[in-house]
Amino acid sequence: MADQYAFDNPVTRYGRIHPPEQLQDEPGLQSGMEPLPDLGETSYRGTGRLTGRRALITGGDSGIGGAVAIAYAREGADVAISHLPEEQSDADRIVALIEEAGRHAVSLPGDITEAAFCRELVARAVDELGGLDILVNNAGKQVVAERLEDLSDEQFERTYRTNVFANFWITKAALPHLGPGSAIISTASLEAYQPAPERIDYASTKAAVNNLAKGLAQQLAPRGIRVNVVAPGAVWTPLQVSHGVTMEQMTHYGEETAYGRSGQPAELAPAYVFLASPEASFVSGATLSVNGGMPTP
Repeated sequence: MADQYAFDNPVTRYGRIHPPEQLQDEPGLQSGMEPLPDLGETSYRGTGRLTGRRALITGGDSGIGGAVAIAYAREGADVAISHLPEEQSDADRIVALIEEAGRHAVSLPGDITEAAFCRELVARAVDELGGLDILVNNAGKQVVAERLEDLSDEQFERTYRTNVFANFWITKAALPHLGPGSAIISTASLEAYQPAPERIDYASTKAAVNNLAKGLAQQLAPRGIRVNVVAPGAVWTPLQVSHGVTMEQMTHYGEETAYGRSGQPAELAPAYVFLASPEASFVSGATLSVNGGMPTP
């Protein structure tokens, strides 16, 4: 794969995947997926756009978060990633790639559905990195429930605690450490606009994340802190193989996009780099849709 600056046809930059039926227990490990997602390990080329920055990325062990961690390190940032303890093997791989780029890497395992850990997470990241300039609220929970009657109270609550409450707790804890020029970026989804009927808990959290960021962007503008959102469409990550989609959806994953294929995490990372960089100085309260041509408001 050529680097991200190659001039080519975006529709065919990556082939359509035809994943076999596969199922992992939550949270799922990227190392066990077939095919493996592309995080830009061999393709992302940095140009110093984040030199000297210090970033905390939740869900940074794999998928979109892992791709962002690699890109940030190659752009010159030191990076802390949060993840569940069960994801340590994936996290170790990302840490090695950050260090390979010559940057400081920090692995912070724990459960962000707990407010106390979210505050501890930020404190440890600040201590290990010597400060904080970029916060990426990326970790997410997505589990199918084809009927409302199948959606348990426990799953509904945990999806909100992971996707929305943690975003609030971590952002609130990070704010005292973020100065003018800092950036907060959250991961929403195409489903904030086009909710899948079998993922109404997940889709509604992503609408909340989108709205939360837009209000916060206005509140923090006088402090010189920008807040933006990336809204991915179908992207091949461990969410899909850990009960995130049905088996039928998995075998045809991404075919509903205008490109006729799913995205790869490597295709998302440049959006997060742009929104974190000074190039986006006049961009706040925006949602950048990266979804292979699916119309959104």
